[in-house]
Amino acid sequence: MTVSGKRILLIISGGIAAYKSLDLIRRLRERGANVRPVMTKAAQEFITPLAVGALSATHVYTELFRARTSRMSAISALPAIPILSSLRPPVPT
Repeated sequence: MTVSGKRILLIISGGIAAYKSLDLIRRLRERGANVRPVMTKAAQEFITPLAVGALSATHVYTELFRARTSRMSAISALPAIPILSSLRPPVPT
């Protein structure tokens, strides 16, 4: 699968796998993808928005909801972007 020119929304949550997201962003960018990261507060305990922003070369959203509205600011700013939501490999059955 080629990712060149694709726009990817990467939501990073808290957990040790958050460190892997840095390498994932780097690899996706090397292959020509545009990565828009969103980090939860828990993710910020493991990696910083500065590191994520440096690798993604874009703004890092650190909250999904705006304080005054119930709209999802990060999501609504990015129409029609595929979501990569898990860094875990598939579990064998």
